Amino acid sequence: MQNNAIIMPDKKITSYPKEKINILFLENISDVAVTQFSKAGYTNIKKISAAINEDDLVKEIRNVHLLGIRSKTQVTKRVLEAAEKLQAIGCFCIGVNQVDLVAASRSGVAVFNAPYSNTRSVAELVIGAAIMLVRKIVDKNKAAHEGKWMKDASGSHELRGKTIGIIGYGNIGSQVSVLAEALGMKVLFYDAETKLPLGNAGDSKTLKELLLGSDVVTLHVPELPSTKNLINKNNIKYFKKGAVLINYARGEVVDLPVLRKAILAGDIGGAAIDVFPEEPEKNGDPFHTVMQGLPNVLLTPHIGGSTQEAQSNIGLDVSVKLFNYLEKGTSTGSHSIPALALPPQEGAHRILHIHKNVPGVLSQINTTLSKNRINILGQYLKTNDEIGYVVLDVDKHLSKNAVELLKKVNETIKVRMLY
Repeated sequence: MQNNAIIMPDKKITSYPKEKINILFLENISDVAVTQFSKAGYTNIKKISAAINEDDLVKEIRNVHLLGIRSKTQVTKRVLEAAEKLQAIGCFCIGVNQVDLVAASRSGVAVFNAPYSNTRSVAELVIGAAIMLVRKIVDKNKAAHEGKWMKDASGSHELRGKTIGIIGYGNIGSQVSVLAEALGMKVLFYDAETKLPLGNAGDSKTLKELLLGSDVVTLHVPELPSTKNLINKNNIKYFKKGAVLINYARGEVVDLPVLRKAILAGDIGGAAIDVFPEEPEKNGDPFHTVMQGLPNVLLTPHIGGSTQEAQSNIGLDVSVKLFNYLEKGTSTGSHSIPALALPPQEGAHRILHIHKNVPGVLSQINTTLSKNRINILGQYLKTNDEIGYVVLDVDKHLSKNAVELLKKVNETIKVRMLY
């Protein structure tokens, strides 16, 4: 087992009572997250096992300072407008598409995720699914449960010597590449961006080139307008006869009715699908897909990254980012606040200022503090298209006055005294 302890400060360094910080964790986030904040002295932590709808989240969010979610909960503009005290959102998963990032940025709310923590879990399952499909284990398992004996090598193959085509050569795709090559597979990959091949992997110049050359095709792309129905009626014809398809990416990237038709026609030899265009809200809810009842098709309920190790790692990773932002102002890894990682300033109080990114704000800040004889001991600025993020270390004796003055600066979104 891994040691998931975070080195937390022994003494209080924040300027606010920790017991007044409200933390809300949804979707049965790993207890690692709860443990880390509890150890750090935060006592007001509420954990809900399921996702909640927009109306309920609007009610819950009003006094919440930190929100933790996974992939089901949708944090909309309406939710963010109701979040009067919200400082940061932790997405305890790979993606952040469930959060309105533009609205979060304009509200001055930092959004963090864990883009690397479950890559191994997904990669291992992809390789396992590939073995099951090329050996036709899915059908043989079903027959055995039904009392039928199907001892037959026909159409059953080894992975060794076969070619795996990886669409999307990012964190997970590259891990699949390494594992597949270790099993003796040839590796092709296709990515919209130029990527450095690992091992002996070959870079396909087009999607068509990859499909024509692959015995196993696996998808590892984000959900974007450009990836919707990436596998469709126009390119499924390029698959090798009998090749298998694995989708552990996003539910919208494969046209499932087209895939179903290709499997029934014998053009595609099988599929493993873990993500779907429409998924149930919670465990036990009815589930329907056009892929049900097909030969050599492995269906799983969005569990690609659902291992105890992955959830623990995600819980640790996102908790550290939330904690560092809350207590140090460090925004590294945020998708909505410009990234700043700051050394502590001895003998100073730290103030965070988030504002609309328009010319003249920094000048206003400096002029306002200068006129009031407030000495700036350290200052850091980073901007993105929407907002600017300024961290100021000021004289301890005048910090409270500085906070009130900074709140009056034009274009201010949020001001917080850290310590």
